[in-house]
Amino acid sequence: DALIVKSSKKSPLALRMVVFAMTMICGIFICTMCMKQLGSDSWSRIVKIEIAEQLCNKSAIPRSEVHFVHYPQPITYSRSECMCTPVRFFAIISSQRSGSGWFETLLNSHMNVSSNGEIFSSKERRSNISSIIKTLDKVYNLDWNSSASKNECTAAVGLKWMINQGLVANHADVADYFNRRGVSAIFLFRRNLLRQLVSQLANNHDRYLKQLNGTHKAHVHTSYEANILARYKPRLNTTSLIWRLKQADDYTRDALQNLKRINHITIYYEDLIRNRT
Repeated sequence: DALIVKSSKKSPLALRMVVFAMTMICGIFICTMCMKQLGSDSWSRIVKIEIAEQLCNKSAIPRSEVHFVHYPQPITYSRSECMCTPVRFFAIISSQRSGSGWFETLLNSHMNVSSNGEIFSSKERRSNISSIIKTLDKVYNLDWNSSASKNECTAAVGLKWMINQGLVANHADVADYFNRRGVSAIFLFRRNLLRQLVSQLANNHDRYLKQLNGTHKAHVHTSYEANILARYKPRLNTTSLIWRLKQADDYTRDALQNLKRINHITIYYEDLIRNRT
């Protein structure tokens, strides 16, 4: 006679209970590890920001501007009575010898505006998108310490970013970050590409000769220093000049095309020096 073995009806239910229990244990373990990685400081920062946003009156802010108004709570100091002072995030996106240093000096002359310079000139900070985001977070959380850092009542904070400093290579991720965090971009370029090229050549010349008392200055602030640097008259290769100018123009246009979905304004150096208002 054949031996007939009946499977227990309770086995599937018991198996499901075991799987469910294992899933719950794994979930708790993963959550615990995530909390350890974030740390108590990160959680307290999140709570502080949420409390600040709840306590601060946003009724006077137009609905279209709410996404671009922030209430950061830095780790390195307390904003104290300025906790409800709204902060706007910005980035000056430019290319070398386009007047960005001068423009940034104008912004930093305001007591509550901090533009922290060419942060991504350091290759380590732009080595990958993780390093870039980590640096940007530090700036926009008001934890970046530089000579441009102001007081706890800072109302606008940003940086200067050259398009060839990891920006073009990571344009999609940077655009997503800017849109997510409500960062506004200022595109600052130069219409006269020939003068920009001459300025680049003169700057490279002084980088090696160091004409100002043995030091190189990328940006001068007196007419005396400017006259010394202006003595250099670079020779241009007319054969490749047109191609070189077109290449620079195409590079800038491509960068703007890739970043056009960011909230931005485009200004030119020539317009600024004619009308500084």
